[in-house]
Amino acid sequence: MNRAKEAGLDLVEVSPGTAPPVCRVMDYGKWLYEQKRKQKVNQKKQHVVTLKEIRLRPKTDTHDIEIKVKHATEFLEKGHKVQFTLMFRGREMMHIEHGQGVMKGILVTLEPLAKVERDIQMLGRRMTVVLGPK
Repeated sequence: MNRAKEAGLDLVEVSPGTAPPVCRVMDYGKWLYEQKRKQKVNQKKQHVVTLKEIRLRPKTDTHDIEIKVKHATEFLEKGHKVQFTLMFRGREMMHIEHGQGVMKGILVTLEPLAKVERDIQMLGRRMTVVLGPK
């Protein structure tokens, strides 16, 4: 303890379970600062994958679908997953095959960039497909 006081540093117990306990003379505040800084740098390097949802309707025009597919390509290039949701209303439920055609067209367009993570599913009045980056 005297050596630590003379040096103007702290006496830190490194491993208390050993006999005799191991201690170290160091600047504890500086060490804590460096640990927090390392943690921040590691967090900056991480990339969080999020699920982006794009909603469509069976009667959505082809140009509007092209624009939504363009947005999806941007999301996929950034490394995000994309979920296409096709929502049916009223009598549109009678023509589910039209919605499947729209979804398959989207899948064909995005095939070079994406892989299908969850195939086309019908959940109530919604048809969904999840794509992930290749």
